[in-house]
Amino acid sequence: MSLPENIESKIKLLEEKFNAMGQDLTSYLDGLLYADYLTYWDYIHLDTLLSLQSPKTKFPDEEVFIMYHQITELYFKLSIHEFKQISNTKNITVDLLIQKLQRINRYFVALTDSFSIMVDGMEPEQFQKFRMSLLPASGFQSAQYRCIEIYSTEFERLVSKDVREKINSKSASVEEMFEHIYWKAGATELATGKKTLTLNQFEEKYSTQLITLAKSMEGVNVLSQYKKLSAEDQQNEKLIKLLKQLDVNVNINWPLSHYKSAVRYLQKDPVDIAATGGTNWQKYLPPRFQKRIFYYELWSQEELDNWGKAWVEDLFK
Repeated sequence: MSLPENIESKIKLLEEKFNAMGQDLTSYLDGLLYADYLTYWDYIHLDTLLSLQSPKTKFPDEEVFIMYHQITELYFKLSIHEFKQISNTKNITVDLLIQKLQRINRYFVALTDSFSIMVDGMEPEQFQKFRMSLLPASGFQSAQYRCIEIYSTEFERLVSKDVREKINSKSASVEEMFEHIYWKAGATELATGKKTLTLNQFEEKYSTQLITLAKSMEGVNVLSQYKKLSAEDQQNEKLIKLLKQLDVNVNINWPLSHYKSAVRYLQKDPVDIAATGGTNWQKYLPPRFQKRIFYYELWSQEELDNWGKAWVEDLFK
């Protein structure tokens, strides 16, 4: 019995493919014959995914806390997936940048808009109790968020604003700049000013990885790729809006959503409650203190002067 023409042509193409690799097509067809049908739960490893929540206490709302942070890290991974494609593209185009930035911004909008799920999904009384079992772990230790910052802009723009000009003037190495990275100032003990255990743990695990990434992003981060465009393409209004939106999403809206939750759960007169990692959240989270800006050449001086204030918080919502 003859096979339909479309089936014969596909078999011929498969034979050519596997012959080119020195492989036997018949063996692969046997494997296909014996293999079970793919299921949804096996494809996304559903059982494993649903087993990844391991509360440290018996308070029900701790699971909300765990799952939301896991969801956050998956959104970060989605963003990094797009950032990698931007940095790996040799001849960057406006269209590709627009496509990737639209995706990344959608992820951050979803994250920011969904933050209330966790905030309103936990009873403050439960949180104040189970949080003590999490010491010294902290969301501060999210390496993927640090990677997103490194993918987004030139590394020198992540240096603490207090030493930024001095660092820039002497063309410091990545290692030198890393010693003055802005986030370290937020992970100091409130009483002594020393590095917290949270920061020491983070640096021990991720410093080498982050420094390596920073070096690899020299000349291919989002800002660098944008600068490679022609003068005309750099003036593309849609692209500029997306770059500014990324600046706002990563450096204002996302930190502010954390700040608002910290105020709700940790602010208490007359003395604020320390965060689980001992981070100085009162100074670390508000964007107006850090003035971390990826693409300052796209903003007016007035906008830069008022960075992180109310007018810009809702700019792109």
